[in-house]
Amino acid sequence: MSQPSSLPPRSAFGSLAAIAVVVLAGAVALAFTAGWLSPNRLTPTRIVDALAPPAGPALGHRRNHAKGICFTGVFESNGNGAQLSRAQVFSRGQYPALGRFNLATPDPDAPDATVRVRGMGLQISTPDGEVWRTAMIDPPFFAVATPEAFYELLQTSHSKDPDAMKTFTAAHPEFTAFGDWAKSAPWTASYAEEPYHSLNAFIFVDSSGVEKAVRWSLLPQAQVVPITKDDLAKLGPDHLEHEIEDRVVKAPQRWTMAVTVANPGDPTSDPSKAWPEGRPTIEVGTLVVQKIEVERDGPCRDINFDPTILPNGMRVSDDPFPAARSSAYAKSYDLRTSEVKYYPYRQQTTTGTRP
Repeated sequence: MSQPSSLPPRSAFGSLAAIAVVVLAGAVALAFTAGWLSPNRLTPTRIVDALAPPAGPALGHRRNHAKGICFTGVFESNGNGAQLSRAQVFSRGQYPALGRFNLATPDPDAPDATVRVRGMGLQISTPDGEVWRTAMIDPPFFAVATPEAFYELLQTSHSKDPDAMKTFTAAHPEFTAFGDWAKSAPWTASYAEEPYHSLNAFIFVDSSGVEKAVRWSLLPQAQVVPITKDDLAKLGPDHLEHEIEDRVVKAPQRWTMAVTVANPGDPTSDPSKAWPEGRPTIEVGTLVVQKIEVERDGPCRDINFDPTILPNGMRVSDDPFPAARSSAYAKSYDLRTSEVKYYPYRQQTTTGTRP
């Protein structure tokens, strides 16, 4: 007759308990992140859902900045950035770059003249295996101060209440400055004539470990030719993509990268507040766009321009937006990559295989 098995030693119970605690903690963290334990908490899903137009999202596409076109080229570092950051990208040299010009809309078919904000997603890679990704837009400051306010703005944009925007602006007065920019800033007829700004503050760390808060901008070297919104509309709904293709075929297009260093006390957690004039600004290199490719089969299609993907020598600051953007971008990426049948690769439609 078999003897009853002996009880596991106390250490075994301790190990099982420890495992249970870890599993439970992970489950609680997942539930918290998903918003299950706090239904009013802002989550990536809520942000992404709020971006959708009334008719629903364009399946297979990015949930915002859905209209865009890819580019490839190089970043020519002049070495000046090494005084700010130990990242290899600031050592003198040329580094491969790829990116995406885009319009801030959830509609990939939106006519160019109906979208006020333009953007650039950019990835720069270096021989040490590091990658720097950034997503920039052309306004000099962001519309609101916090991710929560941005979510409220999205909800307000869908509201049928005629006073909704007035109520929102009263609660978020920083939006007034953005509205003034949107009304008064000149339009252009080319992605090549736009500046692109990080808006969020990041921390650069030099070779001695000294940290500085910075923001960066890409400033166009092309001559800026203002145009009215009505005149842009007359050029056609997809003029910007056709124009940048034609322009780059004729000659590479260049932007100067300028890094602005904050003074003590400058706000680093609020992208709606521009830093005062006169802050130290260092030109660290030039982005050279050498080739344009349509997004459907282009190299930018499957890139998530997550602003928290940073090389050694850079890190996020106390600005809450990069983390919020990162999580929302990841959610958008997961959705669109699971919806490929709605936006198939061109070679899928002809050969049944992806390039």
